[in-house]
Amino acid sequence: MDRSAKPALAKTSTAASILVAARKLLDQEGIAAVAMRPVAERVGITPMAIYRHYADRASLLNAVADEGFQELAKRVQALQLKGGVEHRLTQVGDAFLDTALQFPNLYQLMFLVPREGARTYPKDFRAGNSPTFNPTVKIVEEAMSTGELRPDDPVEIAFELSALSHGLIVLYLGGRVAQSKKDFRLLHQRSFRRYLDGLRR
Repeated sequence: MDRSAKPALAKTSTAASILVAARKLLDQEGIAAVAMRPVAERVGITPMAIYRHYADRASLLNAVADEGFQELAKRVQALQLKGGVEHRLTQVGDAFLDTALQFPNLYQLMFLVPREGARTYPKDFRAGNSPTFNPTVKIVEEAMSTGELRPDDPVEIAFELSALSHGLIVLYLGGRVAQSKKDFRLLHQRSFRRYLDGLRR
């Protein structure tokens, strides 16, 4: 066995443990609670030791957000997308909504907190650099090619649909929508239908 593998493995294991601790702290207490000292305490290392793995709090939060996007991408990519454009877009929208309702603090970190390296519109989205956004573009493109939707800019339409979804979700998470989760989900789905009605031939 390569003797150098043990230190490397230990370093990777510690970095992963830090990420797990930060995620738990985020889920339980919110973004403001995720700081180097409390995370280090949960892992059982000194606050200074955490800097060997993450340069600062921003880089740690970035890593947590990146993990969240990876989880969301897997959730979206696992969907068995079937039916018309409205049904398929609703499936994708529900995946985002499920993430927001299950992990509200993570959702806010992913989409509302400014952070270095975050993908931005239009450059990153037009380049296909967002695994969570690309499926929506594909659905819209297919619907336009089959005549289900009239021709338009599929990336821009997908972005607008995403903005509609995120806007409603943020209002719900912020306590501005006095509805049950079930009723809000139905509102979220209806919003897609109303938007798409304006794009149908």
